[in-house]
Amino acid sequence: MAEQDLNRQFALDVVERLKAAGYEALWAGGCVRDVLLGRDPKDYDVATDARPDHVRQLFGHRRTLAVGASFGVIIVQGLKKAAAVEVATFRTEGPYADGRRPDHVSFATPEEDARRRDFTITGMFFDPTQQKILDFVGGERDLNDGIVRAIGAPRDRMREDKLRMLRAVRFTATLDFRLDEATADAVREMATEMLVVSAERITQELRRMLTDAHRMRAVELIHEVGLLRVILPELFDVMDQSAAGEPTIWEKTLHMLRHLERPSFELAAAALLHGIESHPRGLDAIADVCDRLRFSNHESSKTGWLVEQRAGLAQVQDWPLSRLKRLMAQPDVEELVGLHRAELLALTADLSSAMFYEQFLRNTPREQIDPPALITGEDLIAAGLQPGPRFKEILEAVRDAQLNGEISTREQALALASRLAGNQGGAA
Repeated sequence: MAEQDLNRQFALDVVERLKAAGYEALWAGGCVRDVLLGRDPKDYDVATDARPDHVRQLFGHRRTLAVGASFGVIIVQGLKKAAAVEVATFRTEGPYADGRRPDHVSFATPEEDARRRDFTITGMFFDPTQQKILDFVGGERDLNDGIVRAIGAPRDRMREDKLRMLRAVRFTATLDFRLDEATADAVREMATEMLVVSAERITQELRRMLTDAHRMRAVELIHEVGLLRVILPELFDVMDQSAAGEPTIWEKTLHMLRHLERPSFELAAAALLHGIESHPRGLDAIADVCDRLRFSNHESSKTGWLVEQRAGLAQVQDWPLSRLKRLMAQPDVEELVGLHRAELLALTADLSSAMFYEQFLRNTPREQIDPPALITGEDLIAAGLQPGPRFKEILEAVRDAQLNGEISTREQALALASRLAGNQGGAA
């Protein structure tokens, strides 16, 4: 059975078991939206009138996690490789004093639970045993009309959890819907409060948007609702700049995002942030953004490397073979070439350099691009050369000669190293 089928069956089993025990149980939230759109949900949530301790008793303490018991949430571990299901008791929520989570919750009816949720299209319930929709908030209508609309008063929903401002953008873009104007106005009015939310949660939303096929629309919306200047002020400050005869940084950025093909988060982030290189702090400003948004060390270094390395790729005809091979041996080079291609397309420039790199990678065996080194530092010591600050330079020069096809054996490498050492006065 496919993974999505296993997940669906387990989510159905959870509902059936709760119902067999006398409780009401329904699928809730995003999985209902996805089912109605004919998509496979990434995960399933169940809403029920069973209290958290009853859920744990029913499924067993060894198979459940009380990660959010104070908010009525229990995680039921999946069986046979099925994903876990979040089971939450119908509830209403108290005020959100910190703009992130409710101060307290009270158990409630399904309708009351629906009305405390964020958007109409994620506020519906579905009974998978009867194939029945329970819609107290007009979600089915908005889903059919392709609208993302906050439930109730938009400002109240955004005030409760400021991350909903970004979620509104993500849902609108990734579903290719339109954002309800009243909801958009609430985001514009409250955009400066976005930074109440942790950087990790903001970046999680950005990650989902940038790796989606509608990433360009998502970034456009971030700007349209006033969140760009709050989340990425460095990009906002330079977005109207342009080189002679080129589109503005903002226009170029959007087109680069559109031309990426199934990018990793780091590749999409490099396309989004590359224009910040024009900031007075240059590449350091990009590093500041990655640090502020709590990118992982890997994400930060890879994003920065992609931005920095892309600059000289158009001058491939001026490169020695050794430089080309060194770059082509890097683990992320295919994404770098993808970024280069997207930039050329955004500028409507000649694609010959991107096509050269792609053909080189496709037609050149890995052992030719990155062959084993002919000698090491230990070989130099064994040959009688004295360790010193020139050791690294000699090894690099020997490696360049190897990659350029000038030498191909260990003996030739040692002879070259000896000559280089002699030119340095007899000491390495």
